[in-house]
Amino acid sequence: MNNFPDVHDVKGLWVWTLIFGLFLSLAGGFAISSVFYSTMASIIVVGITMIVAGFAEILHGFRMRTWGHFFWMLALGGFYILSGATVVRNPLLAASFLTLLLGCSLIASGIIRTYISVQFPVQNARFSLLASSLLTLFVGAIIIAQWPTSSFWVIGTFLGVDLFFAGMAWVGIGLALKNA
Repeated sequence: MNNFPDVHDVKGLWVWTLIFGLFLSLAGGFAISSVFYSTMASIIVVGITMIVAGFAEILHGFRMRTWGHFFWMLALGGFYILSGATVVRNPLLAASFLTLLLGCSLIASGIIRTYISVQFPVQNARFSLLASSLLTLFVGAIIIAQWPTSSFWVIGTFLGVDLFFAGMAWVGIGLALKNA
């Protein structure tokens, strides 16, 4: 079952879709042009989100006191608040840790996908999976090889690239709606 609206129902929204795409692409370009500040802003937003989640967990604990897990919810909420405050207080340390974790995750993912790709039974599909896994492995290795310096640019770069290409996709959708 298709949950998407009929193209004729949204054709009139092509300008808004185009503007949204341009906005995302510009935000991505800004993020890429100042990757250090993009990285720090992203990390601070994560820290603030953790603090808000911690207070929500504590509030939930007070509301559900009859469950018998009241103190666990308070402890968990306190942990979120403490962790979030640590992230906000020292975003560079948090970025360093997350960058190291990301680099290791990419290397592990690349190794596992490489192993899967060489065992894949379909030859043409094997090449694309192998190429993808080797690229992932290569990017992870670059991040780790340049760590901790890579902590200054990795998260902001990934954010900027994602925003830019998502924006370009929406620009394409907006233009396609115009011509539909």
